[in-house]
Amino acid sequence: MNDGSSAVRIHPAGANPSTIDTATGNRGLQIEEKLIFEQDSPGQCGVDLPEPPDLRSRLGGLERQGRIGLPGLSEPQVVRHFTRLSQKNYAIDTGLYPLGSCTMKHNPRLNEKLARLPGLADIHPLQPLSTVPGALELIDTVAHWLKTLTGMPAVALSPAAGAQGELCGIMSIRSALEARGDRRSRVLVPESAHGTNPATAAACGYAVDHVPADATGRVNRGALEAKLGPDVAALMLTNPNTCGLFETEIIEIAAAVHAAGAFFYCDGANFNAIVGRVRPADLGIDCMHLNLHKTFSTPHGGGGPGSGPVVLSAALAPFAPLPWIVRGANGLELREHPDGVARCSFGRLKSYHGQMGMFVRALAYMMSHGADGLRQAAEDAVLNANYLRIRLERELSLSFPGPCMHEILFDDRFLKDTGVTTLDFAKALIDEGYHPMTMYFPLVVHGAMLLEPTESEAKSSLDQFVEAMKALSEAVRSGEVSRFRAAPVATPRRRLDETAAARRPVLRWRPGEDRQAAE
Repeated sequence: MNDGSSAVRIHPAGANPSTIDTATGNRGLQIEEKLIFEQDSPGQCGVDLPEPPDLRSRLGGLERQGRIGLPGLSEPQVVRHFTRLSQKNYAIDTGLYPLGSCTMKHNPRLNEKLARLPGLADIHPLQPLSTVPGALELIDTVAHWLKTLTGMPAVALSPAAGAQGELCGIMSIRSALEARGDRRSRVLVPESAHGTNPATAAACGYAVDHVPADATGRVNRGALEAKLGPDVAALMLTNPNTCGLFETEIIEIAAAVHAAGAFFYCDGANFNAIVGRVRPADLGIDCMHLNLHKTFSTPHGGGGPGSGPVVLSAALAPFAPLPWIVRGANGLELREHPDGVARCSFGRLKSYHGQMGMFVRALAYMMSHGADGLRQAAEDAVLNANYLRIRLERELSLSFPGPCMHEILFDDRFLKDTGVTTLDFAKALIDEGYHPMTMYFPLVVHGAMLLEPTESEAKSSLDQFVEAMKALSEAVRSGEVSRFRAAPVATPRRRLDETAAARRPVLRWRPGEDRQAAE
């Protein structure tokens, strides 16, 4: 009960907690967190160190002048600060993460346990190879299963991420063309490709020639064939593509590319939709990178660690980056020039041989699932996406009719003349407790909303998400424009002025300065 004498406000059930005014700015147990520099107490330190001896400087006058600029805090203050910040994070371990084209799937804890095993977690890339035969065996086993699943005869495991995998593939293609004395200048890239595809082609010195999509959201085969010629080095195609659709004419496209003397590079970011059901080699693909986080459940985001192995056809295998793991008389070993074949290689792509921790996790995922389990994971991913399609196609505007693969694409036609944008809708979804879907990508549709539930989500989880989306759709139809323009309101921070942040960024701020004035 509240007799009015207390300063605490009692709100009815369902009230927006953001309307609660508190003296501290905190809301319940969500603490209003200052920047760590704003908590500075000069002279305070979490450790007690002796005064350094008075030694002659050997820096020739280049020694630091003044304070280093780190805040003075006790250990509990530092721990609380970063723990409270971590509580504001949204992650796959806290809820559905519907980012399309990203595959934010559950990372099984079994994988993490195995990656921490002594002998795997504590090896060093500079220790003698004779001391890590198990690591080489594990890498070779990962390579075996990736080749089996794709039908390809070779795989390069060193690329550190999908984008570097693309670079590896196009460099291999360029090396193969140069080896036959064939210098070509163009790479064809469909409009629905991932943004790194044209960047990779340009980085390798090729002119990028875009291929339009047809009315179904797939590559316009006629336009593609019209662009093929003796100067085309490769086609970079994503399958399933970024509209969430399988390229139904992919075998015919591959034949046309090969007839022109070019290579077929496939962006394998969406391999999780077809693994265990389709082998890329059977589709005529020459080269494809695999994002281990998307298909084989290794951690995603946070700046790494990433891993983007590249599978190669027999025509491109001799041009794979060095070193190679080969089985010799004394077992597995790394070689720079196995049997002289690798002299065709473009050389090393990066230091060492790849991301060991990701190999352990990916192998754990593959072996715990087995061939039938991987196939089921792909089928469940497609099933979940089509469940969302059916539940939401009358609420939102479906970009392309018919079944999709592992992700579903909506556009902003249902928002037309409402005053609500795709960005507004996504911000309001945050208030409903969900990370927004991918917005404004792919560019082939206006105001895109791309959702990928993955195979990780149960039907009950998808149903809760659908209800949130339907409620927002109803709010749009009811004309609640102000609600969307203000969203999010239940978060520690409100919507930022993203244009101003991009044009007038605060790049430097010192303790003691007026931060608001600086901004």
